[in-house]
Amino acid sequence: MTTAIASLDTESLGAYLAGKIAGFGTLQKAEKFAGGQSNPTFLLTTDTGRYVLRRKPPGQLLKSAHAVDREYRVMQALADTPVPVPRMHHLCEDESVIGSVFFVMDYLEGRIFWEALLPDCDRAERVALYDAMNAALAALHDVDPAQVGLSDFGRPGSYYERQIGRWGQQYRASETAVIPDMDALIAWLETNQPADDGMVSLVHGDFRHDNMIFDPAAPRILAILDWELSTLGHPYADLAYQCMQWRLPSQGAFRGMGDADRAALGLPTEADYVAQYCARRGIDGIPDWSFYIAFAFFRLAAILQGVYKRALDGNASNPERGIRMGETVPLLARMAMAEIAGEAS
Repeated sequence: MTTAIASLDTESLGAYLAGKIAGFGTLQKAEKFAGGQSNPTFLLTTDTGRYVLRRKPPGQLLKSAHAVDREYRVMQALADTPVPVPRMHHLCEDESVIGSVFFVMDYLEGRIFWEALLPDCDRAERVALYDAMNAALAALHDVDPAQVGLSDFGRPGSYYERQIGRWGQQYRASETAVIPDMDALIAWLETNQPADDGMVSLVHGDFRHDNMIFDPAAPRILAILDWELSTLGHPYADLAYQCMQWRLPSQGAFRGMGDADRAALGLPTEADYVAQYCARRGIDGIPDWSFYIAFAFFRLAAILQGVYKRALDGNASNPERGIRMGETVPLLARMAMAEIAGEAS
């Protein structure tokens, strides 16, 4: 879904892109996609075709957030791998063009599923779609970062220690009220990290069904989008993040599948999905699973707290949805603490 917006000067932007992208043509209109909370994304229509522009948002931004330049780099690097990504056309780091850094990529016509239950699909297609997501995640984690020019895409050292520190700081910077479960969760994660097993892979950081475009007529992924949080890290972070969908409620902000009859719908269990991933990657199993799940809840809560603060400050891409999502932070922290308590009992 798109909406007309006057925040882009189509005349000057069109002239700029015509000089950077072969065959771009004349820019006729720019429409903002309604979805998305972090980086405003626009559909560009020219007399020769359609493109997508993704930019940093306006206003005061948290350090290292909204890294559209990193999104561009990782998708460009993955172009010749089994990981499905759109074609990249241009990265503009000159903020004078539209007021912030942006990039332009292919527009792909396809399906986006906003609900984890995939209500518009039949049983067989649900099975195939989840298998396609599982295969794409395993393929991503099998990519050798050095072979695609991404050996410097993350810092050395403990991924979880860095992430807990980073998102803890981001959370405190955007904190609007004391949430006891969040404070307890941060303290638990800081003192219960598994021993570093040396695993390093390219991680997406926000791997879920609604960040993918699927073939309109087949259970196939055309492109994985929204790589803003990608880095070199631990592969189980991506897997656990997606597996939160098995726990989140199907109603309300998240549209997960924690309270659904998954067997009747043809959806895999969380255990089966994890086992399928492990089989694809030649892994015997995943110890300390509760830590990875708790970490996933923590990181999402920290992200949504930032969205909430931007919405309150008037800088969110979709302020109304930003408020709704931000109000779920206590729920996420509570679910993480419940997971921890279950592990300890």
